[in-house]
Amino acid sequence: MDLLLEGKVAIIAGGSRGIGRAVALGLAEEGCRLVIGARDPDRLAETAAQISALGGQVVTVPGDLSRPEACSRLVDAALEAYGRVDILVNSVHASLPGEGEEVWRRGLELLLMVPLRLIELVVPPMREAGGGVIINLASIWGREAGGYPAYNAAKAALISSTKALATSLASDGIRVVAVAPGSIAHPGGTWWRRQLEDPLGMARFVRESIPWGRFGTAEEVANVVVFLCSPRAAWVTGACIVVDGCQSRSNI
Repeated sequence: MDLLLEGKVAIIAGGSRGIGRAVALGLAEEGCRLVIGARDPDRLAETAAQISALGGQVVTVPGDLSRPEACSRLVDAALEAYGRVDILVNSVHASLPGEGEEVWRRGLELLLMVPLRLIELVVPPMREAGGGVIINLASIWGREAGGYPAYNAAKAALISSTKALATSLASDGIRVVAVAPGSIAHPGGTWWRRQLEDPLGMARFVRESIPWGRFGTAEEVANVVVFLCSPRAAWVTGACIVVDGCQSRSNI
């Protein structure tokens, strides 16, 4: 199936590793022109090299996206390089153990306010272009109990904001969708590190929690995201799509 993404301009916030990196590579394979942002310039360069090897066009923007000016630089880079923004994928993640006020503040700042700032910045050029797609990477722990409290609260707020924004932006032709992965293991990620630190405990966790009997992969989530970015998913907006191997327990 041709996903009709050739030539589209996509910004990936958190595009240097894990799900964000996999999404960037998936969109590059479909012919998208990319702008990827993250803190680590070396990892960004590695991902950019892989995109270039696929024949893709990519601009990298190193920076701490918890700072508003870094968000502005990321969107400005897309407009300067390509003159438009068609897709925004918010793939910013943090583990956030603990329950103190500072942890809650950091969770809301990084996992909620960063996506909302980027959305505010891309909506005007998307309106001008006649539409666009915004994908927010949430979590199954934003839909039900599990994980750390500050993480849960921020991801739940992101899912709720996705629905509200999808409603308000529908008349502009802008779709907004949340994707809620379950436990995903990728090199350098939280579950990957936990497997190294406690292989027996993680094996038990998988047996008890994930019916498919393994962790998910970043590529499995990215495949869903890439489809949702495409015109083939034109009637999907305001939804939260779960990608978890039946790990979650919610019926809705």
